[in-house]
Amino acid sequence: MTKIKLCGLSRPCDIEAANHLKPEYIGFVFSPESKRYIDKNRAAAFRRLLAPAIQAVGVFVNEDPRVIAAYLEQGIIDIAQLHGRESAAYIRQLQCLTDKPLIQAFRINSERDVESANTSCASDILLDSGPGGTGTVFDWKLLGQINRPYFLAGGLTSHNAADAVLSLRPYAVDVSSGIETGGQKDIAKMNAFVSVVRAADKIPQK
Repeated sequence: MTKIKLCGLSRPCDIEAANHLKPEYIGFVFSPESKRYIDKNRAAAFRRLLAPAIQAVGVFVNEDPRVIAAYLEQGIIDIAQLHGRESAAYIRQLQCLTDKPLIQAFRINSERDVESANTSCASDILLDSGPGGTGTVFDWKLLGQINRPYFLAGGLTSHNAADAVLSLRPYAVDVSSGIETGGQKDIAKMNAFVSVVRAADKIPQK
């Protein structure tokens, strides 16, 4: 079954909607430069509202590894997503500080980017079109050489999610701008996205 990550949640009503829709993951953005940024205290409060079965992912961009490890060890998030230019040495340093899962994000513009994703030392990888939340789809044909499970991001909406699931069979799909209206999460779009992915999962693989 394709997992679902609803990213960039920033209001209590977003958490309430997620609890109803039951995605496997939700995301909190901890990069101050993002319009979806929330601080540590708000994230901790939202985490207390989140259904226990849903895992919280924290999105960081070139953050001090000690800061990320603290968020993980304090239980504010379950998984850290590294969405900057973090090196293999950086990831190994973070792995020395925590044994919690790490997702390394890659911007896929060429086959070389796919090769880099394949060799990541992070426990999981995410494939995107840019810095995150841009609403832009990259060329999925580049993924022919990917040889490990991945989170698929980049311009996903309820209109193309079924195609992504049926043609790529990613481990998970990750959506942010595709479930927003006017820069805020839209419950109707969240529901439509989850429904489309769940329905596509029921179609047998050819």
